[in-house]
Amino acid sequence: MKTGSRAKETSVSGLVVAMDGPSGSGKSSASRGVARALGLRYLDTGAMYRAVTWWMLRRDVDVADAAAVAALAGEPVLALSTDPDAPGITVDGVDVSGPIRGAEVTGSVSAVSAVPEVRTRLVDLQRQIIAESLPGGGIVVEGRDIGTVVAPDAPVKVFLTASAEARAHRRTAELTGTSVEAQRAAMARRDTLDSTRATDPLAKAADAVELDTTPLDLDEVIAEVLRLVKERS
Repeated sequence: MKTGSRAKETSVSGLVVAMDGPSGSGKSSASRGVARALGLRYLDTGAMYRAVTWWMLRRDVDVADAAAVAALAGEPVLALSTDPDAPGITVDGVDVSGPIRGAEVTGSVSAVSAVPEVRTRLVDLQRQIIAESLPGGGIVVEGRDIGTVVAPDAPVKVFLTASAEARAHRRTAELTGTSVEAQRAAMARRDTLDSTRATDPLAKAADAVELDTTPLDLDEVIAEVLRLVKERS
C-alpha cells in the first residue's frame, strides 16, 4: 500500500471509528490518516499488548505460562500518546515505541494477548481512553477486537484485509530483524492463534464493512473510510 498525500481535514465530534483486521492489512497507516483527516485522536491497541509482552520478557516471565502472565498482568504501568502525528507508548516510564516492534515481542505477543486477565485489564483501559477522547471530538481505534468487544457501539466499523503476500511485505517494512519469508510464516501462525483464542478472538463484526487493501494505495483506503464516516455518522 503506497503512501500518498494527507486528506483534507474536516471536523467531526463524538465519533468512534473501529478499525480491525490482521497484522499487515494497513490498519496503522490508514487509522492515523483517518484520524488526521477528521481531527480525531488515535489509539493503537496492539501496541498496548506488545508493551505488556515486552514487560513480561524483560522480567523473564515464561509467556507460554498463562498463569504466570495472569499473575503479573496488573503490574506494568502503561501511558500512551493518542496524537496521530506522534503516537507512542511507555511502560513504567520507559519509551518502548521502538522495542515493541522487534522480532522477540512479535513472536510472543499472541500468547500474552490470549490471557484473559491481560485482555480484561487492557480492554478496560482502552474503553477509558475512548471515553476521555469523546468530549474533545472522538477517536480512531485500531486492533483485532474493537468492533466486536472494545467498542461494539461504534457507528463506523471497518475490517481491513489484504493478501498474504502484501501483508508480509508491509509487516517486514514495519519491523526490525525479520524477512518477508519469516513474516509470511509468522503471520499465518499468528492469524491462527488470534482467530482461535478462547477470549475475544480476531473476528469481523457483523455490521463492519470489509475492505481489501491489496490493490489500494493509502489515500484510497483513507478516502473509502472517510466515505463510510460521512455515510454512517
